Amino acid sequence: MTLRLGPSAVEGLAQGKRTMRLSPLVACVFAIVCASNAGAQDLGFRGFGDFGSTRFAAADSFDAVLGTHRGIVFGGGVEVVLDSGIFFGVSASRFQKDGTRVFVFNNDVFSLGIPTTIRVAPFQVTGGYRFKVGRRRIIPYAGGGVGWYRYSETSDFAADDENVSETFTGYHVLGGAEYRLSRLFGVSGEIEWSIVPDALGQDPNSASAAFNETDLGGATVRVKFVVGK
Repeated sequence: MTLRLGPSAVEGLAQGKRTMRLSPLVACVFAIVCASNAGAQDLGFRGFGDFGSTRFAAADSFDAVLGTHRGIVFGGGVEVVLDSGIFFGVSASRFQKDGTRVFVFNNDVFSLGIPTTIRVAPFQVTGGYRFKVGRRRIIPYAGGGVGWYRYSETSDFAADDENVSETFTGYHVLGGAEYRLSRLFGVSGEIEWSIVPDALGQDPNSASAAFNETDLGGATVRVKFVVGK
């Protein structure tokens, strides 16, 4: 029996757990933005691109299939910033890496030599605050929100029902600092921590079940290039 890092062989969630749910935090963010906008504050619109590295919490499971639990991520998004320092944004990113299907017995990993590709593509909604302290060119910020994490796994020789694609709800917090190069350009360093509970380990015949790992989240360090206010 093969053991894969995917919903049909690793995640195996029941259909009832696959429904995306809107976090109450998002409603709070919308309420804050609307309330602040009602106060006649100016809005600043900005776009950004980013790249970085993610360290997945399910380290043993990713190590087994991909040979590593770290990888490059890249993405981008848009934000609205109020004069008060409150911001609201949406972003999308992507991780992809090739590995092999495996069999795990007594925590020993045996490669089956069948190529497989893992993809994780989060879509995130974030609200937070930019602190106006110190030098005006350097702006610390912090925030958090909800995300929908699209997980897929494909193999060259897999049947149609073995190539899987599922979406799971997760949550994140982040912090960083932006350096304003000019009025319209900036660069940021950012750290994000996310949790995606019960996305892995639900199938007893899975690598993540063998290692007792259930979280698809992790820690991400990224650099962002910002255009706009």
